Amino acid sequence: GKGCLTHMWFGGAFNGVERTRIRIYVDGETKPSIDMELYLGHGIGFGDDFAPWGTPRIGKAGAPNSVHNTYRVPFGTQIRITGQRAPDAEDDPMFWWIIRGTETLPVEIGGVRLPESARLRLYKLENRLAQPLEEFALCDVKGAGALYQVTMAAKGQKKSNDWKDLSFMEACMRAYLNGATEPLFLSSGLEDYFLGTYYFNKGRYYTPIAGLTHFDKDRNEFSGYRFHEDDPVFFQDGLRLTCRCGEKIGEKVFHDPPPTEYTTYVWLYQW
Repeated sequence: GKGCLTHMWFGGAFNGVERTRIRIYVDGETKPSIDMELYLGHGIGFGDDFAPWGTPRIGKAGAPNSVHNTYRVPFGTQIRITGQRAPDAEDDPMFWWIIRGTETLPVEIGGVRLPESARLRLYKLENRLAQPLEEFALCDVKGAGALYQVTMAAKGQKKSNDWKDLSFMEACMRAYLNGATEPLFLSSGLEDYFLGTYYFNKGRYYTPIAGLTHFDKDRNEFSGYRFHEDDPVFFQDGLRLTCRCGEKIGEKVFHDPPPTEYTTYVWLYQW
């Protein structure tokens, strides 16, 4: 039947639980439109176990694991959800879950009701090593839709113990809408996109719009989430969402960005 998922919660304390794969098959799909690692699917990179924290959409209430979300996942005829443990998890671990939904619930973004044909899909980029000043795509899709959420886990590959090793964060996030060759700038820097500033100098935070779920300046690592539910980015004929490894304007390079490894999750409603 027709419905919409409204809540998922997962618990378990076994080795590699953060890398448990949750797959969601919508309307008879043979390849799931949502295939996520448990923690990254809730905005958390590097297996960070900090808790408790929470927002209206995602949270982690306990350690080593108790993550939840209230993503609206619509379906028209049926939905199937599976779990698969990480390869290094022990045999027969204890795992708990709650999955809830309701019938005929509409999905809205920024106060706009989405078409009944709208489906939530996840686009992933895993362990992508970008060179300094390289611009790379987090997703590149056709058709109409709305950007819902972005999670990023990034690690600079230089260890000189200089603050400039974090200057990959100078990157501006860009959205190329409807086939445009000039971007819509979504931020003035990477930490700015996640609502931070000065290379996340105040550490972790969790807000309904964005949060910093992991930060280790000695290892040049961060992970964060950014929702566009109340800050909508709609597109009618395609979206290419990009990031850059550091930034250059004209001939000016901002500091000394290192090669950086990125894993990103981009959630889109498409119709």
